[in-house]
Order: sequence, then structure tokens, then C-alpha cells
Amino acid sequence: MADENKPEQPSAPVASAATATPAAGHAAKPAAPRPPAAPIPDLAGKTTTAASQGGAAAKAAAPAAAPAKAAARAADDASPLLNRRQWMGLAWGAFSAASAAALAATGRFMFPNVLNEPPQQFKIGLPSEYGMGVDERFKDKYGIWIIRTPDDIAQHASGFYILISTCTHLGRTPNYLSAESKFKCPCHGSGFRLTGINFEGPAPRPLERARVVLADDGQILVDKGKHYQYELGQWIDPEAFLKA
Repeated sequence: MADENKPEQPSAPVASAATATPAAGHAAKPAAPRPPAAPIPDLAGKTTTAASQGGAAAKAAAPAAAPAKAAARAADDASPLLNRRQWMGLAWGAFSAASAAALAATGRFMFPNVLNEPPQQFKIGLPSEYGMGVDERFKDKYGIWIIRTPDDIAQHASGFYILISTCTHLGRTPNYLSAESKFKCPCHGSGFRLTGINFEGPAPRPLERARVVLADDGQILVDKGKHYQYELGQWIDPEAFLKA
């Protein structure tokens, strides 16, 4: 009973083994040596697990994306006419052709037309250089015959007239037949007298005359830019005949 009324004595704290002060007379035990640190692995050129997992996921997704791209490309190349590559080649070819045509047109515009035709006006020499009859010296160069006559059927005088060597049928060049005293077209047989009057074949009218005058230097000047037609009564024009 007496013990129940005694105040409880505080119990002494129990020191843990980790914090207990070593008893006097006993030396402290040396700490256990730590194990050496593990070497750091060389990660150069290697991927971590997360990266490896990402790469694996990308590789897994690649086969799924490849069929989609192949399907799109196949749809492009399945055109009933031309595929994309052929359309591009055709477009570039058309562009190149258009550019070349434009360049050629520009170059053509820079250089004017040059006609290599004989002049319409030219001199054929002095009247004294010609005898009576037909002279063919300028037939090939200028397409004319020079005729000197003692009595012209239109002017009723002696002198010169110039016949243009073009058949009035289809525009061919007749030949002078001296033995028959006529001009004969080799194509369809049209015949013309030395005066230029047509008398056989399909030619519908006489040969035409060219303007002929005397130049300031005394030479005969021929102008093919001016024609005279017999059926129109133009052979009586003073410049259709050169009196000499």
C-alpha cells in the first residue's frame, strides 16, 4: 500500500547503441572502410533506355507509315494518262519550246527583211548598142526582152519597146524561137508574136510592156514597176515605147 503512494521515479533514458558514449576504458572501434565507387560507364554513342524505347517506337511506327506513303505515291502514279514525273517533263518541255519560240521571234524582229530581188529600175546601155530584132541579154537577170523595130504597131515609129518575159497564162517564162519569129511557152504551148500579141495556145491576152525612157546620160532606162497592157490601149503611152 505504501508503495502505491510513492511518486513514480522517472525512468532513465535508454541510450541507443548508435548514440551511446563508449564506456571508459574501452577504445573506439575504427569505422568500416567504404567499398570503392563503381566506374562511370562510357555512354558516348549510346542511347538511354528512354531513347531506345523512343527509337523502337519510331521503328514500329515506320512500317505503318510506309504503306500510307506508298499508297499515296501509287495513287499519284496511277493516272490514266501520265504520272507526276511525266507531267513535269511535259511542262518543262512546253516551257522550253515557248521560250525558244519567243527568243526566235525577238531575233527575227531585230533583223529587217532583205529581199534579194533584182531592182525594178535599171539601165541597159546606149541605143547604138542594139540592132534590129530581139535581144535576150537581160532575160535571165531582169526577165525582159529588148526589141528594136522599124515600125511599131502601136506607135507607128521606129524605136524600142520592152516585153516582160512572163506568160499571161500561168506566169511561166516563154522561149524566143528565132527561126519561127515568135515567143513560145514550153508549159502549155501559148504563142506570142514579136510584137507581144498572143495568137496560139491558152494565153488569154498579149505580153505586157515595161516603161522605157532615155536617161540623162543617154542610156536606155527600163522601169519594170510600170506595166502597159495592149487590151487596155496602154501601148500608145509615150513611155511604153522609146523612139529612136
